[in-house]
Amino acid sequence: MSISLKDLLCRVPLLNYDMEIIDLYNPKRVNRKPDQIEVLFSSGDFKEQGFLVNRVEIRLYIEKIDEKLGPFSLITSFVQTDKGSIEMLYDEGYRGNDSLNRTVKFLISNLGLSALILRSIIALKSNISV
Repeated sequence: MSISLKDLLCRVPLLNYDMEIIDLYNPKRVNRKPDQIEVLFSSGDFKEQGFLVNRVEIRLYIEKIDEKLGPFSLITSFVQTDKGSIEMLYDEGYRGNDSLNRTVKFLISNLGLSALILRSIIALKSNISV
């Protein structure tokens, strides 16, 4: 994991124990509002391994545009639970103009949502026990 202890401590609210984790080798890549967000789940009633999952998003950050290749997309997953949230790298590269919608369709049609949630819960658990 590439988040420093200082960054981690700055993201832990003092009044409750929720954590906000950015699991990218360079967290500065997502230090701005995403260019596009797709909400995949927001009902807040899904339990996984003792975590109540409130929200799942796929986020798109356009990092640069090449004349020939088009936009360079950074696509992340964001999972918010009752014990913290985590934003993780999902995909990146020159994926075309409709990269976020194609990613969402792929996740929904291939049972990728449950794998994404499970991966996020595992990462949250490992950070909570640190």
